[in-house]
Amino acid sequence: MLYIVPTPVGNMEDMTLRAIRILKEADLILAEDTRTSGLLLKHYDIQNRLLSHHKYNEHGTAASIVERLKAGQTIALISDAGTPGISDPGFFLVREAVAAGIEVQTLPGATACIPAIVSSGLPCDRFCFEGFLPQKKGRQTHLELLRNEQRTMVFYESPYRLLKTLQQFSEVFGTDRQASVCREISKIHEESVRGSLAELIVHFTEKAPKGEIVIVVAGAEKEAKGKNKKNEREKKFD
Repeated sequence: MLYIVPTPVGNMEDMTLRAIRILKEADLILAEDTRTSGLLLKHYDIQNRLLSHHKYNEHGTAASIVERLKAGQTIALISDAGTPGISDPGFFLVREAVAAGIEVQTLPGATACIPAIVSSGLPCDRFCFEGFLPQKKGRQTHLELLRNEQRTMVFYESPYRLLKTLQQFSEVFGTDRQASVCREISKIHEESVRGSLAELIVHFTEKAPKGEIVIVVAGAEKEAKGKNKKNEREKKFD
């Protein structure tokens, strides 16, 4: 069995009882960073063996891990914080395990995107998760594809690039588009700053952001999308 085990994104109390039990029972725990995960396991008195498994070595280690699973071992995969596979290593190993007929179970648990979108005050019945945008190549093209996206959009971002990203959002989505910047989720200084993109730019120009960042951006209004299509049709006949 391969278990995908979420770990806290901030507060240690967000670790579930089931997650602690699975990690104690596993024959092997795969960790994105063994030093970071070692602190978590020590906190919960989990003494199982740790093996490094991250985006730089997952293609090389996946085959041997699958062989261990075939041999009957129970293996748990964790990342530094949150749910593995969501902007963290995990997809490749899960795909290989499934292809080999290994049972995979993902435990429910901590993740940054859900608290951020629910706290944003923006519609959360339908949304699209975009994770980290490309830093350079393809970034502008990707944003242009999202210009008329009607669902609420969720992005992860570094505090060092937040202001630049908000400015790019403003150029593509418009200065009046509503958004929320949620930082330090589940930690002591958790904060959600809400307003138009223009207002958020002013706020974070005056106050430099710190901590892990989730940006939630309102989707395009249906009328705006329809108007854009009408303008495109009119241009064809000009």
